[in-house]
Amino acid sequence: MSVLLATSADLPDGEPGAAALDAALAARGVDAAWARWDDPSVDWAAADLVAVRSTWDYVTRHGELLAWTASLDQSRLLNGADVFAWNHDKRYLTELGDLPAVPTVLADDRPALVDAVARFGTAVVKPRVGAGGAGLIVVTDPDDPRLGRPVRSHPDYPEVGGPWVVQPLVESIRTHGETSVYVLDGRLTQRFDKLPGDGDVRVNEEFGGRVRAVELGDVADLALRAAAAMADRFGRPMDYLRVDLLRWDGEWAVSELELIEPGLYLDVSDANAAPFADLVVSRLRQPLQ
Repeated sequence: MSVLLATSADLPDGEPGAAALDAALAARGVDAAWARWDDPSVDWAAADLVAVRSTWDYVTRHGELLAWTASLDQSRLLNGADVFAWNHDKRYLTELGDLPAVPTVLADDRPALVDAVARFGTAVVKPRVGAGGAGLIVVTDPDDPRLGRPVRSHPDYPEVGGPWVVQPLVESIRTHGETSVYVLDGRLTQRFDKLPGDGDVRVNEEFGGRVRAVELGDVADLALRAAAAMADRFGRPMDYLRVDLLRWDGEWAVSELELIEPGLYLDVSDANAAPFADLVVSRLRQPLQ
């Protein structure tokens, strides 16, 4: 049973903590290897299964990544290219139906950004295609000169521009932080709580964010609701799903759904390694439809 785990050029050995997943797969008799998604020498068709993992350079190359996933045998690709096409653009946050979610406005130009910031007062503006906090800014003034311009939010990140989504700043991010919950093969596995760095609202480690594994607590029902909603949307259960949550008006609300390449935080806890390996083995034994 051979599996290719898709990664990017800057992470040739896989996501942080990948050794835990490698060991879990090997213990189950799975011959797994990490491969760059854009490496033309890789024979993806020779693998029994492909899992998109740490392809985190897709932010400025999303067209290429989506074309690559669409070229694969969809019966051998976890989650599927149609899921990736929907999830890569944060427009999806306006299409969550009955799921409680942070209010989100789409903006294609500066006038729309100005209107949204005026509506929310203090707003978070971020690219519709983005990851890791790239291009995110907090704006309080509708006349802020940054609105509508590409932003370089980290020395190692490229400039990222629009189109954008605009959301109210959820103040609980400073105190409760953000919570990530994993549903792997239909089962709740692990919760991670993330706090932003001092003076920031981004929980990403590149910006000083801190991550810790905690008990599931009161987020389980909403995470399973999100998984069920995605199964309804695509006509099949998701192989994996990460649900990111914030406290909004005293209740949990979805801030993101990660259906393409959510990091498993294996460098913080190896709790997701065995469930993800079990998911892989299950799909190898029961080929995707």
